[in-house]
Amino acid sequence: MAAKRASFRCTECGHAALTWTGQCPGCGAWNTLEQVSAPSPGRRGGGAGRASAPKPVALRDVKAERSERLGTGIAELDRVLGGGLVPGSLVLLGGAPGIGKSTLAGMALANIAEAGHDVLYVSGEESAAQVRRRAERLGEAALSVPMLAEPSLESVLAALEAERPVACVIDSVQTLAVPDSAPGSVGAVREATSALLETAKRLDVTLILIGHVTKEGSLAGPRALEHLVDCVLHFEGERERTFRTVRALKNRFGATSEVGVFEMRQGGLIEVVDPSARFVGEAQPAPGSVVLCAMEGTRPVLVEVQALVAQTEIVPPRRTATGVDRNRLALVLAVLTRHGGISLSAADVFVNVAGGIRVDEPGADLAVALAVASANSGRALESDGKPLACFGELGLTGEVRYVAHADRRVAEARKFGLDRVLGPPPGDDPIPGLTPVSTLKSAISGGKSRTNLRRAA
Repeated sequence: MAAKRASFRCTECGHAALTWTGQCPGCGAWNTLEQVSAPSPGRRGGGAGRASAPKPVALRDVKAERSERLGTGIAELDRVLGGGLVPGSLVLLGGAPGIGKSTLAGMALANIAEAGHDVLYVSGEESAAQVRRRAERLGEAALSVPMLAEPSLESVLAALEAERPVACVIDSVQTLAVPDSAPGSVGAVREATSALLETAKRLDVTLILIGHVTKEGSLAGPRALEHLVDCVLHFEGERERTFRTVRALKNRFGATSEVGVFEMRQGGLIEVVDPSARFVGEAQPAPGSVVLCAMEGTRPVLVEVQALVAQTEIVPPRRTATGVDRNRLALVLAVLTRHGGISLSAADVFVNVAGGIRVDEPGADLAVALAVASANSGRALESDGKPLACFGELGLTGEVRYVAHADRRVAEARKFGLDRVLGPPPGDDPIPGLTPVSTLKSAISGGKSRTNLRRAA
């Protein structure tokens, strides 16, 4: 019997340490090291009872069976998943309270059941009557989904063994009760997820785990939870608005660059097949308003970027960003001041992406800069009576840098009648409708040439 020795392991990132410290050296979290017992390493060399060493196998000799994906019947969700659910996989769906996580999972499960597959809905935080009332809004198919109101992990595992469903929703993983642990604790969440992972792989059951988020917006529970699952989806949006977006933060079976767009209505979530029509439908030429030709994965999306510049005596002035990264806004304002000749040291700057959508790509830099410049001058950027469209990344030296899929961005803009688009030079092959600009200063002046500058009344 090998001797035992004490060690400590971080409940957030899994970092192992020999001694306890207040802060984890791996992830920087505080008071997350817990003592565990581990066997001391054995002696080098042979010995009685020593396990035989496994033999490695070349990857070309490994038999990889391609399993057919399970469609959810929701095209926007299947796009983010990479074509549908993979049998035996674990999908973690997180989002703010009331954003529509249970509604989205219930719709997917109803569609799978309607296709003739066995499904199961497990709720640990709502009663059966509450789940039924929500299902009534989703239609008759949702009412036929088998449901289990049970917070005990052991009971859930027994139900999976007995029912053997093709897909199962656990709502939520933080409410599962584990023996000798409080529900929602770090240890309980980790143990429950590990048990569900083993069961899903063994029974070839696709599990959709609904997770809570913290006040900062990140998924609640240990970081190891995201490492255990195969796919992490984040459902986001403002509850005061109707639009919702789902993104993949991790996906072992597909890309993480895709985004699905939904609209919340009385009857549940409705897919937005053409997001550009919804987001720029109300865009009008006005000071501080431009149209951004963005890319969300493989799909071009047009969104309206709005800016407001107001003089202030507050030091330091406020910088508020909604829908774009605040640090990215600070960088764009610095470049705009240094290379665009626009001083904003005595002004509050507010930037908003209309519609409640969030844009994370660097190609939004030029749109933010031109919107702020237009708001500061009080002049509307317009082309033939329509808002100016643009895209491009800004470098620290003031140049407009290349971004991918310029031709698809311009084509999407022209589809909605925006025939003139400012963007980085395309290279050897010209793109019809693209007005190339190489620097921020030329973009500001390029917006003036062949573009009407209308001063606000």
